Amino acid sequence: MNFKEINFPSRLFVTGIDTDAGKSYATGWMARGMIDAGIDVITQKFVQTGNLEFSEDIDIHRRLMGTGMLAEDKLHITAPEIFTYPASPDLAARIDGRELNLAAIAAATDALASRHSHVIVEGAGGVMVPLKGEYLTIDYIREHQMPVVLVTNGRLGSINHTLLSLSALKNAGTEIFAVIYNSHFDKDAVICADTKNYIRNWLSNHSPDTLYLEMPSL
Repeated sequence: MNFKEINFPSRLFVTGIDTDAGKSYATGWMARGMIDAGIDVITQKFVQTGNLEFSEDIDIHRRLMGTGMLAEDKLHITAPEIFTYPASPDLAARIDGRELNLAAIAAATDALASRHSHVIVEGAGGVMVPLKGEYLTIDYIREHQMPVVLVTNGRLGSINHTLLSLSALKNAGTEIFAVIYNSHFDKDAVICADTKNYIRNWLSNHSPDTLYLEMPSL
C-alpha cells in the first residue's frame, strides 16, 4: 500500500502480540514509509528495559528511517524512561529501585508532538504488560486515547495471540488503526500463508476500518 494514500493520525501507539513480535522494526519501517510520503514523523520508545542510558530500539528506528540520531534522541525525549533489567517495566523499575514516571513519558510525547506533525510511540511487549502494579499498557493507551498499531507475525500461535490482543483493545474502546504483519519470522510457508489469510479475513469481517499491512523481512 502507498503510504501517501493513508491518513495517519498525529499520534500512534505500536504494540505487539507478545515480546519480540517485531515492534521496533515495524515502527522503523512505518516511519520510513511516512517519511518517503512526505510526512514529518518521529518515533518514541515510551519505556525501554534492558539498556543503560540509551535505547537500542530507538537505534533500530533511526537506522531504518535513515536519519541517524536526532536532536531529540540526545535530549532523551524519545526514550524518557530506561531501566537496566530486560523485563516488564513494572519488574524492571522495582529491580532498579525507582518508580516508573508515567507523567514524564506523556510529557515527552507532548514535546515531540510540538516539534513534529506525527509521533509514533512504541510500547514494551504486548498490551497487557504491567507498567505499575495492575496498571497495564492497555490502560495507558486508553487513558491517552492513542490509536493502536498491532504487530503480528507468522509464528505458530500468532493467530491466537492476535485475536486475543484485538479483543482486549476492542473491549477497552481503543481505536485499532492498523495491523502490521512482520514477515521476518516466516519459517513455515504453510502456517504463514494461513496466518496472513486468517488475520486479513478476520479484520475484514470484524474490524473493516482497520488497515492490514504486510512488511518485508528487513
